[in-house]
Amino acid sequence: MIRAIIYSPETGEIRHGEWALVDDWRRTRRGKLWVDLEGEDQTQEHDRLINWLGINPLAVTDAQRDRHPPKAEVFDDYTFLLFKELRADVDELDSETVQLALFVGDNFLVTRHSGHSGSCERQWLDLQASSDGLSNGLDYLAIRIVRGLIDRYLQITLGLEVRLEELENEMFESPRDDLLTELSRYKSELRRLRRFYVYMTQVVSVVRETRPPGFSIESEHHVNDAYEQLERLVSLSGLYQDLVSDLMEGYLSLSSHRLNQIMKVLTVITAIFVPLSFLAGIYGMNFQNMPELSSKHGYFLLLLVMAAIAASLIALFRRRGWV
Repeated sequence: MIRAIIYSPETGEIRHGEWALVDDWRRTRRGKLWVDLEGEDQTQEHDRLINWLGINPLAVTDAQRDRHPPKAEVFDDYTFLLFKELRADVDELDSETVQLALFVGDNFLVTRHSGHSGSCERQWLDLQASSDGLSNGLDYLAIRIVRGLIDRYLQITLGLEVRLEELENEMFESPRDDLLTELSRYKSELRRLRRFYVYMTQVVSVVRETRPPGFSIESEHHVNDAYEQLERLVSLSGLYQDLVSDLMEGYLSLSSHRLNQIMKVLTVITAIFVPLSFLAGIYGMNFQNMPELSSKHGYFLLLLVMAAIAASLIALFRRRGWV
């Protein structure tokens, strides 16, 4: 899918189209162009980005890769930014992402994503209602797209705090092994996402500190805001990762404590029955010359002795606090 918009600052006119519109723009270079690409034939896409818009071939190759860490690269008349965006259908913590590439120039913006981009879609729909996103500059539009994907990360990351509180309560009320499995998954996902956040912070830092081609001083505030939100994400992901580790350690400690309690009860039961089994073993031997066997009350006396031993041991263990 390709969709393109040309905005004329002089008249406020907006034209929509596809590759033919891009071809018209490249001949005159008049107006501000936004090209949004998804699922296009990579060979055709590669050739047109290079020949029509003058994008560096290596940058196009990086943008088309399914897996590539976020990066920023500055060229003579445009800036290449590569981000990882959460899939549009993800509503919980998940490391499955979409590669989102932005080529930001003075009068053109190219967004290329490997799957559906929720942040690009929102900006496109906003432009249907108002042209403010283009009248403020393509750099402003690019930062709004980046801020959209950051807000999505922030929403889902903050939502994890509620779930961690629920897991903490469940650990004490009804501990289950699937809680530990869920915590292990969160720990792994947070580790991956924190790596993404650090990479993306470095990308925005390049724009913030150098103001590369395609970005004006008017967008400085929005760039700073995006940078601060990414720093917050890095901090939150580290905090939640530590919290998940603490919950896992707490769960294992509780499990160990419960196991110790069970073993203590079993040990007490074993200690009570050892002397009883000893007496039963002695009087269970089949010898003829056992005086107690001929006693009329021997059986009842032995039961009384065994009960007294058991009661004495139980009283001793209760005094010690073992039962």
